[in-house]
Amino acid sequence: MSLHRAIAEIPAAAWDACAGPDNPFVGHAFLSALEDSGSAGPRTGWLPQHAAIRDAEGRVVAVAPAYAKAHSYGEYVFDQSWARALEQAGGEYYPKLQVAVPFSPVPGPRLLVHPDAEDPAALRRTLIGALRQACGELGLSSVHATFCTEDEYEAFGAAGWQQRLGVQFHWDNRGYAGFDDFLAALSSRKRKIIRRERRDANQCGLTFRTVRGADITPDLWGHFYRFYSSTVDRKWGSAYLTPDFFPLLSDRLGRRVVLMLAERDGTPVAGALNLMGADTLYGRNWGCDGEWPFLHFELCYYRAIDFAIAHGLKRVEAGAQGHHKIQRGYRPCPTYSAHWIQHPGLRRAVADFVAEERPHMLAEIAELDTQSPYREDDATPG
Repeated sequence: MSLHRAIAEIPAAAWDACAGPDNPFVGHAFLSALEDSGSAGPRTGWLPQHAAIRDAEGRVVAVAPAYAKAHSYGEYVFDQSWARALEQAGGEYYPKLQVAVPFSPVPGPRLLVHPDAEDPAALRRTLIGALRQACGELGLSSVHATFCTEDEYEAFGAAGWQQRLGVQFHWDNRGYAGFDDFLAALSSRKRKIIRRERRDANQCGLTFRTVRGADITPDLWGHFYRFYSSTVDRKWGSAYLTPDFFPLLSDRLGRRVVLMLAERDGTPVAGALNLMGADTLYGRNWGCDGEWPFLHFELCYYRAIDFAIAHGLKRVEAGAQGHHKIQRGYRPCPTYSAHWIQHPGLRRAVADFVAEERPHMLAEIAELDTQSPYREDDATPG
């Protein structure tokens, strides 16, 4: 295995042959936009260490997006308590190796294997072992594969990594003909609430439109960056993404970039950025200049559902957190991560912690699902 300090060191065609077309976040275009814009790099403490495995002929047959980090920001799977525990015991938790997509709590593959590989499962096992070996050779404390697929989660577990569950809220398209068809699957009370929220959002003097790819002008990106920055300032205090990142998305991902705008008298006042995968619409960033009733729900959730139905997509993934999404048709789904820790004492402690945490998380997901707004005769995901 080789490690690369820039994704540009791996040809886009070779990387994408392993990543596949389904999930835009693990594609060369998205990851290179992060690096080329200065969003992922020394400024933010995400230092690329992308892994690549080549066959005997030198062809890239497996890759993994990986970053050396001296902090735990921008990950959405929280391990700060593990860091404090090791540091209190006299050890050093940072730097560590993060196998992930920076600033993006989007589930997807992390062990990217060429589809023509003779034995993909064996190649994944090789990549898992190589990541663990690289951790030791680089003098890092640990390796963390976050928001991986369930199959990868099981493969990591079989290799002795610690397995951890989380939860997100996703909307499933059960072949709805339109938004009203979706509403018909809900209980009467929940249906009325959503209709009232949409009515109020659409009666506050705003107009809505959806813009994609090259149709998103530099001026629109300027407005959106202002929305993004103001939201970050209010909630987190540090804008990881630079102004250059967003136009690069349009250039490199084309019409897979979906920007939903709210405008007042022709001027954008709010925006929600989405990326479109093969069968999923992924909600990413949002922000606004003012306060309007239910605007966040309309722009980020309901219009995402409208778009997914219109384009025949199977689901909408609206990002991290947000129990309020349940009442708007988004159901709790497990997310997966896997962790290898070099220090044997901390490794045992983390193993105990995640083993105790797992049944509680499964119980929480089951309990959250009982709050579903769907009618009992329409309660099983399709």
